[in-house]
Amino acid sequence: MTPFRGTFEHTLDAKGRLTIPSKFREALVGRVVLAASFETEPGTPRSLAIWKPDAYEAYTGAALAGLNPLSPEARDLKRFFFNFSHDTDVDSAHRVMVPQHLSDYASLGREVVVTGAGECLEVFDRAAYEAYRSTILTRVTDIAASLGHTA
Repeated sequence: MTPFRGTFEHTLDAKGRLTIPSKFREALVGRVVLAASFETEPGTPRSLAIWKPDAYEAYTGAALAGLNPLSPEARDLKRFFFNFSHDTDVDSAHRVMVPQHLSDYASLGREVVVTGAGECLEVFDRAAYEAYRSTILTRVTDIAASLGHTA
């Protein structure tokens, strides 16, 4: 699978629909999964992810693998992955309807940014993304160094 790459400014229409950037339309036809992104770093804005169904299943399966399914942590992770996700179709105009609870989770306004995130797309509120983008650009060298890489 070719990774999703790039950053695109878009808007949600009056009905809460997002048009898929033209670059990704061929890869995202038919059914997709909209899901709350798992943010662990303070200062990272919440976002909504757009996944191919098989990729989302692989992602959630890997995250839950090896956990005791009866543990409170595993149950909470499972609830997050499946309560904050939504199967939907890409319509003939290349749009997806963003459910209100996912839009609320990511604090999406009308103006959004759609970014490639490798195996999925991420949708951020545009103002929140701009603030985050400036901080990530200044932190990337430190992040790479903390992982044992030199940038």
